[in-house]
Amino acid sequence: MEWRRWWTVAVPVAAIALLAVSWGRYGPGWLIALAAILLGASVIAAVHHAEVVAHRVGEPFGSLLLAVAVTVIEVGLIVTLMLSGGDGTATLARDTVFAALMITCNGIVGLSFLVAVVRRPVTRFNAEGSRAAFATVIALATFTLVLPTFTESSSPGTLTTGQLGFVAVASLMLWGLFVFAQTIRHRDYFLPLGDDPEAHADCPSDGETAISGVLLLVSLVAVVGLAKTVSPALEAAVVGAGLPLGVVGVVIALLVLLPESIAAVRAARRGRMQIALNLSYGSTIASIGLTVPVIAMASIWMDGSLVLGLPPVGIVLVALTGALGILTVVPGRATIIQGGVHLVVFAGFLALTIAP
Repeated sequence: MEWRRWWTVAVPVAAIALLAVSWGRYGPGWLIALAAILLGASVIAAVHHAEVVAHRVGEPFGSLLLAVAVTVIEVGLIVTLMLSGGDGTATLARDTVFAALMITCNGIVGLSFLVAVVRRPVTRFNAEGSRAAFATVIALATFTLVLPTFTESSSPGTLTTGQLGFVAVASLMLWGLFVFAQTIRHRDYFLPLGDDPEAHADCPSDGETAISGVLLLVSLVAVVGLAKTVSPALEAAVVGAGLPLGVVGVVIALLVLLPESIAAVRAARRGRMQIALNLSYGSTIASIGLTVPVIAMASIWMDGSLVLGLPPVGIVLVALTGALGILTVVPGRATIIQGGVHLVVFAGFLALTIAP
């Protein structure tokens, strides 16, 4: 068995074994460090197995599968950390979803554009699909992150039970509508332009696909379980470094989206910019459209309030991201300028998170 396949099999098994040993107790430092390493490795292994299954089912189902797999990991991490209690958990879901929005729509998109224009001055993609995806992103971000700041029926940044229920249902419906358009009604809008070199690669066999499917589930269970082991140390490290608790949300989003970021950049480097955008915007839509309904349900059993509304700085960054995204996707082509501008906005987000 080649190294890559052996590694992606061994990591989920080792992670489950460690989870069985460490479940329900706060272990010594070396155990926490090992759990953190296996947590990150399990995320990468999970997305690798999702990629294998995705390659078997083809596009755009592959991008959709990757986005859903990543979102399951994200939701599991958020719920686990929120159930563990502690200061700052009321805003953890908001911080993580906001971080995912900025990472995907500015960080991944900007880096993908820069990589894509290394060999060609202009990179092209399907404007119809990208416009539809980004329109969904804007609607979801506005409903879940902006409007709660301005509602008057509850405390600032929060929603009443009825309002939260509406936002959860609307988010789920928008995600379902996008998936329907992406996979059935307008599937051709989300396919790569021109020849797709990935289509000529050998597809995994039925046996390999089935094994990857099982290992994907094992990896997801390991990620969610190990998150509970690592979460107290993560929060303590952030507080000890004198950083805002919002950094925890950024760390979660960066950890979860790292493998997908690599997949998007690889696609852009091969000239498959549409796949990179499918991954970026599709992850944002799944992150908000699936995370918010689950968090809304989980909040029923959690103590304290659920704060979704962003502060003024966050709202400005969302508005700037929306304006830049529209200007980027409408023409159906981009240059080094668009890539650089998106990355600068992402850098500004990181700087303002560390020093609000």
